[in-house]
Amino acid sequence: MSDVLAYDESGAGASVVLLHAFPVHAAMWDAQRAGLADEWRVVTPDLPGFGRSARLDGAPSLDAVADAVLATLDSLEIDEFVLGGLSLGGYVAMALLRRAPERVSGLILVDTKASADAEAARDNRERIASTVVSERSMRVVLTDVLPGLVGKRTKRRRGEVLRSVTDMVRGASPESIAWIQRAMAARPDSFDVLRATSVPALVIVGEDDEIAPLSEAEAMVEALPNASLVTVPASGHLSAVEDPLAVTHAIRAFLETLDA
Repeated sequence: MSDVLAYDESGAGASVVLLHAFPVHAAMWDAQRAGLADEWRVVTPDLPGFGRSARLDGAPSLDAVADAVLATLDSLEIDEFVLGGLSLGGYVAMALLRRAPERVSGLILVDTKASADAEAARDNRERIASTVVSERSMRVVLTDVLPGLVGKRTKRRRGEVLRSVTDMVRGASPESIAWIQRAMAARPDSFDVLRATSVPALVIVGEDDEIAPLSEAEAMVEALPNASLVTVPASGHLSAVEDPLAVTHAIRAFLETLDA
């Protein structure tokens, strides 16, 4: 298959690439893409196996995902870009930064972490991967993964957010879930990549994020030579979906500093 991914694109100007979380797709960035398109060219790819993008062949690897993102940007003739990612998207962003740092002019890490999985987390990913394939069902993702994606206060106050996220999760296939879970389990610690990063960076974290909490965000800010931290009140792991205006505002303010 072609390594070029499906993507959405809006606007013109300096390029901003936003990579989505697991196990949703590029639509999670729709509000940010629309909200930034007045000044920037915003590209939101569907990562391999999600949304409209086909799965990759070969052993599960976030490096392979990063290469597919780079191939997609090559096809769009985008040489330099601000790179952002939420959760899985952040892991891919760090893999991409390891492979092509010269192409990244700014970094946005949202509700993600630079640390590798502990053994228990790796074992849990393999349990989920094995279960979805053996059952040919998304049951374990809906029962074990979905509840942690959206913050407790968002669930109480904005039930439509959980419904939207649930719809995106249901659209994934068991094979794609298993492949990307194993790829995430194999990812290395990326603090060395962050320490070597000279470009300005923004770290965003939902106040109620239990998957990649504030402590992980603070550790990334400490590692990055030139980073700022924004906390999104009353939001969980998918802060860009839970409070899209706040996340868009934070990204816009960061991008404006790059243009200054």
